This record gives sequence, C-alpha cells and structure tokens, in this order.
Amino acid sequence: MVSEIESELKCELWKVPWLPNFYAIPPEVQIAGSKAYQQGKIYGIDAASGAAILALDVQPGDHVLDLCAAPGAKLCMLADMLGNTGSLTGVDVAKHRLAACRTMLQKYSLGDRSRLFVANGTFFSILPSNSSLGSIEESTGIKDNGSIFSEWTSKRSWKERQKSKKAKAAGSPHPPSTSEPELIYYGKDSGLVGVRKCDVLCPSADVDACTSGYDKVLVDAECTHDGSIKHIQKFEFWGWETMDRRVLDAQRIDNLLHLQLDRRTK
Repeated sequence: MVSEIESELKCELWKVPWLPNFYAIPPEVQIAGSKAYQQGKIYGIDAASGAAILALDVQPGDHVLDLCAAPGAKLCMLADMLGNTGSLTGVDVAKHRLAACRTMLQKYSLGDRSRLFVANGTFFSILPSNSSLGSIEESTGIKDNGSIFSEWTSKRSWKERQKSKKAKAAGSPHPPSTSEPELIYYGKDSGLVGVRKCDVLCPSADVDACTSGYDKVLVDAECTHDGSIKHIQKFEFWGWETMDRRVLDAQRIDNLLHLQLDRRTK
C-alpha cells in the first residue's frame, strides 16, 4: 500500500522511526486531492500530535476524553488505537470545528464508539456512557420524561434548527460557560442507543467523580497560532494575504483571547 500511495503522490514516504505507522512527506505535497486521502486510507497529522497521543499510552478498553478535540486528527488516532473497545468522548467549544471531527470519524469509519459534545471544556462534567449515575430524579430533581436515544441521524428536529439559528444570531462562535453541553454525534456502539437521555446528559455534580470516570484525558488547548515554521510555510502556497483571514482576524483573536484567559483562571 505504501508504494501505491508513493506512486499517487509522486513522492517518497519516509517512515518515522519513533512513531509507529507514521510516514513523513515534503511540506509542498498536497494530499487532499489524492484518492488515498479521499478513500480514508491516510490522514494528515503533525508528528508532535502523534507523539502526544503515544505518550497518553491508551490501552484497550480505556474510556478517553479529548477536551479540545477539533479539528479531529488526534481524535481519529485515539479511536484507531481503541479499536472496538472502550469509548471516546470529544469536546470542543466551537461547533463548526467539532462538526469537522464528526466528518472525519465518519469518513474513516472510526466513530462507532465515539461521542461529540459542544461545550466549554473547563466546565464539562458528563461521565463516560458506561458510568452509573444513579437516580437522576433523586439527585438533581430532574423529571424523567421517558426520552431515550435512538440511532444517531444527521437530520435535526425543528427545535434543534431553531436553537442553532438563535446561536448564530447571537454572534458568538463559542457557547457561554453556563450553557448545557450539546451532543452533536454518537456512534452506534457508544453506549447511548436505547439509554435515557436524562441519564447521560445530566452533568456530574462531583468534578472529581467526572475526572476519575475517564481513564485518559487529553487537553491540547487552542492557541493563537502554534508558531511552527512548517505551518507558516503553508502560506507560501495559500498566499500570504490569506494569513489575515486565517490567523490574524481581529474578531477571532479577541474571542480566542477571552477563551484562553477563561481557561487560565479555572
């Protein structure tokens, strides 16, 4: 398969000796238009990101929480390592970026045991789907209306569409810290299908219980720009004028600044 991909990309793949199943390519090579990429045989990820996942030492059966999941490359690697065991919960504050995670999980057929929540990671306290939450009504006063999770579908209800319109009208790309986490995807083996919604979506009142509910937690907090030469070099091909739109947009930096300060103070 390596030789086929080399032939298609018209470049040599260099095996990364310290990262299993990783191959490096020259920065000017574009993989998005290749059949291998479109068919889900390969995906692009920085070696540093792969090293972070490797350091997490994910084991079969682990319940893993990725608190800054977008755009999804590390999430895919985590799902790949878990295989048909454990569970994976991805959280991100930006819904449009988390939607990219959903697309990637589906593209690579890695989402069966995954859940994706739009939420501020500093306040996220929903336990893994395998955890026993006890009686929701007794502990929180929430009444069980009998609503359960059916198999996930991309079709949204009228109520969900209206909620999305209101969020867009508000103008903020990030939900307020007090907002309830929004579940935008769950796989058929994520442990949610057939389960009462109130048993899953009710946050844990005990933060320590939430932390201990996951075996591994990954936090790759968003920064203004990672500053890597390799990423900056991409603008030679995209056009340096696009840097203002992609990186230096004033509203983006202002929103990101508030988000970063909020994370530092929690």
